[in-house]
Amino acid sequence: MKASTFVYPWDVNGDPEAPGRIAALGVRQVTLAAAYHSTRALTPRHPRHRIVTAEHASVLYPTDDRWQGRELRPYPAGDWAPGDAYGEAAAALADAGLEVHTWVVLAHNSRLGAEHPDTSVVNAYGDRYPWAPCIAQPATRAYLVDLAAEAAVRPGAHGTELESLGWYGLQHLHAHDKTGGVPLGDAGMYLMALCFCPTCKEGYGDQGLDADELAAAVRAALEPLWQGTVADEGWAGVEKLLGESNAAATRAWRDETARTLQETAVRAVRAAAPDGFQILLHADPVTYHVGANPGVDPEHVLSVADGVVVPCAGGPGLLTPFAEQGREGTVVAANFGVVSGMGGSPGTLASDAARARELGATEIRLYHAGLASDGDLVAVREALAAL
Repeated sequence: MKASTFVYPWDVNGDPEAPGRIAALGVRQVTLAAAYHSTRALTPRHPRHRIVTAEHASVLYPTDDRWQGRELRPYPAGDWAPGDAYGEAAAALADAGLEVHTWVVLAHNSRLGAEHPDTSVVNAYGDRYPWAPCIAQPATRAYLVDLAAEAAVRPGAHGTELESLGWYGLQHLHAHDKTGGVPLGDAGMYLMALCFCPTCKEGYGDQGLDADELAAAVRAALEPLWQGTVADEGWAGVEKLLGESNAAATRAWRDETARTLQETAVRAVRAAAPDGFQILLHADPVTYHVGANPGVDPEHVLSVADGVVVPCAGGPGLLTPFAEQGREGTVVAANFGVVSGMGGSPGTLASDAARARELGATEIRLYHAGLASDGDLVAVREALAAL
C-alpha cells in the first residue's frame, strides 16, 4: 500500500538530514506544500529553528507572468519560505529517492479576504469570512483555477493534491479561535456557511428563491441553536430548520458551483501538466460539507480527477462512498494524523491502515512528517514496515 507524507519546504530547506530521515520512514512519496495558508508550525528537528510563522497565505515558488496586471493574484512568501523554497525542497527530496507531488491549498486565504473583502463569503447576518473566498464569484474562480494550474505543475512534480477546492465556511482555526461556545452541529454549520454575496444572491434567485427572504429564514432557523437547542444531525437537520424546499434550492446552487469549479480547475491542471500527471482532490463524500476537505459527489469527482484524499481522523467510514465508485487505477487515499500532540495516533497506524484497505483505500497519507516528534516517527516507521 503506497504511503505519502505531507511536508513543508521549511521542514527540509536548511536541514540536510531531513530528506533521508523522511525516506527512512518507508514512504515512497512526499506531498510537498507549493501554495499554503497562514500557519504557525513546529519544526522539532531543524538545526536552525523550532518555530516557523507563515504570516499569510502564499505561494512557495516564484510566480510567472500570468498574473501581470491582475487584481487578484497570489502573494509571495516572506522570510519563512524565500525564493523558490518549494523547488529547493523538492530537489532534495527527489535526490533521496522520493516521488514528489505538490500540495496546493486554494479557497482558504485570509489575506485575500482582508485586502479584497468583496471576494469573501458573507453569511446571513452580513458577517464576512475573510478566510473563505466565495467560489461563485467569477474573478475568484478565475484566480483559483490559474493558481491551481500554476502551483500544481511545478518542475519535476509527478502529481498534485488540491485542498480546499470547494466551499469554505465557519470552520477555521482563526488566531485565538473563540467560536465553540454554542454547539451548532452539522446543520448549523451548513446554515452559517451559506453565502449572501451579490453573486450568490443572484444564484439563489436562479433557483427560485428571494435572497433577502432566504437570509431572514436562515437567521430564524439559527435562533433556536443560539439559545442552546441541539439540531437534528445531518441533512435532515438542515431541512427541519430551513424547510425542505429552501434547503434543496440552496444545495442545488452550491453543489453546481463547486462541481463546475472542480471540473474547470482539473482541466486547467491537466492542460498544464505532462502525461501521466496525477490529480487528486481532498474531499468529503457529503456534498454540503465545507472546509479543507469540501463535500463532493463521489461518482462525479472520480469521473473528473484521478482520485481523492479522504480525512480519516474520525475513522475510515468516509472511504466507502468513494471506494464504491472507484474504477481501475482510481486512488482512494486514507489520510491519517500521525502527530500525537495534534490528536493523531501513530501507534495504531498499522491497524488503521489495514482497516482502511478493507474499506477500499488504495493508498494512505500521513499528516505530517515535519510536525511529528521523534517518537511519533519511530511508530510510523514501524507501522509502515508492518504493512
